[in-house]
Amino acid sequence: MKLNPIIPFEPVSSAHLPKGEQWVAQIKWDGVRMLTYFDGQSVRLINRRLNDRTEQYPELREISSYCSASSVILDGELIAFNSNRPSFFEIMKRDRVQKKQNINQAVKQTPITYMIFDVLYHNGDYVVDLPLADRQRILSEIIIPQPHIQVVENFQDAAALFQVMREHQMEGIVCKDLTSTYAIKGKDQRWQKKKIFHDLFAAIGGVTLRDGIVNAVLLGLYQSDGTFTYIGHAGTGKLSVNDWRDLTRRVEPLVISQNPFSQVPERNKDAIWVKPEITVKVQFMEWTSGFTMRQPSIQAIVEVASSECTFAQVQ
Repeated sequence: MKLNPIIPFEPVSSAHLPKGEQWVAQIKWDGVRMLTYFDGQSVRLINRRLNDRTEQYPELREISSYCSASSVILDGELIAFNSNRPSFFEIMKRDRVQKKQNINQAVKQTPITYMIFDVLYHNGDYVVDLPLADRQRILSEIIIPQPHIQVVENFQDAAALFQVMREHQMEGIVCKDLTSTYAIKGKDQRWQKKKIFHDLFAAIGGVTLRDGIVNAVLLGLYQSDGTFTYIGHAGTGKLSVNDWRDLTRRVEPLVISQNPFSQVPERNKDAIWVKPEITVKVQFMEWTSGFTMRQPSIQAIVEVASSECTFAQVQ
């Protein structure tokens, strides 16, 4: 049976932790959502935006080494570590490798771990209508854990897990209702995420330079009516010197004469305006009263369409 790629179930943001015996908490890994499709013959790795990433992660293509199912769709997160902590920047280094001759080197330089938390299809049948508790039981039966393959653990005490994540400066937690079915292309309260650090994809609408090299970016999100709204500027984060130089080259053909934002940004002096076509993942502590980001930090330049940089991410 041909297994068509699907858009995965998403948690909604919540300021409070749900209570009740049917709820479990899981660590929210700062990685790349990845679904594994195995039809009994071949394996494909497809991300949440339906982009094929099979070539980028050859260590996951031999599925019989970590899964005993005759056919399966697995849902999980690919993570890479930096100083014993998951790093979105590190996993994006792997995810962006395109040339085949560089992939083997990337496997050695940036090892990944697949954190599996759900199963959608098992031995010829979709199991999305089963409760999460039953799907997790199936996972425990078919996954063969090893250093780079792990089943995500459940925790009963969400508040305690959240505090541990805060102490270790992790991203946050996800709370899931054990009675929940899996809503393909869905997003509802049966899965809830509570973040310590907020993050989102934002489009670059302006830059500033130092010695001819971009040293900060002005970022924006689109309103539902298409208005491009300024949400803050960022000049710190995980970009290397080479990343900033590459960004400088990429913005040159996008320079425009007029401010693309709907308002005048607070940091507009010496700003060079650009068409909002380049996107980044940015992490920040909280929103200010003026709805700009407090302490933003660039995590990576990402291949996400600027049209996806909307305020819907904040919901």
